[in-house]
Amino acid sequence: MWSAIALGFGLAMDAAAVSAARGLAGHASDLVVLPLLFGGFQAGMAALGWLVGRWAGSYIAAWDHWVAFGLLVAIGGKMLVDAWRDGRKAGDGSPPPPATFALYLGLAVATSIDAAAAGLTLPLVPVAPWIALALIGGITAACSASGYLVGRFVGRRFGARLAMLGGLVLIGIGVQILVRSV
Repeated sequence: MWSAIALGFGLAMDAAAVSAARGLAGHASDLVVLPLLFGGFQAGMAALGWLVGRWAGSYIAAWDHWVAFGLLVAIGGKMLVDAWRDGRKAGDGSPPPPATFALYLGLAVATSIDAAAAGLTLPLVPVAPWIALALIGGITAACSASGYLVGRFVGRRFGARLAMLGGLVLIGIGVQILVRSV
């Protein structure tokens, strides 16, 4: 059971970091949407990796880091541009626009690609696969909500310019994924 919990926390860390970055300039709806999507996608991708791993494991491993890198750099770059634009018009007091479904979906996919690879190892975890999948999804959702709240707190304390930091964090996660895998 402990190995499944450890796997859940290990997979949840990038989702928690992305949630914190969104919390820097996000909207209250992100507190509900991000944990649900991130938890669901982490569990779903782990299940997919587990089911498909027998015949497609080498293909997933060959490309997952490139896909995650591309998505995270693109989304992080967009956050940087949006934060720069918002910083230029900070005097008008208007909140940043809400996230789009495409952004939410891109973040969920980018943070859960590693779960597909981890799904290949589920038969090695000494607990029923459905319990491991539930733990992965639940832990990711809880860590995402916590990360969002921390990011929101920091964003209120130090201003909307910290959204730039959030974009840099996403780009950094993308680069880290690429460096670890190449």
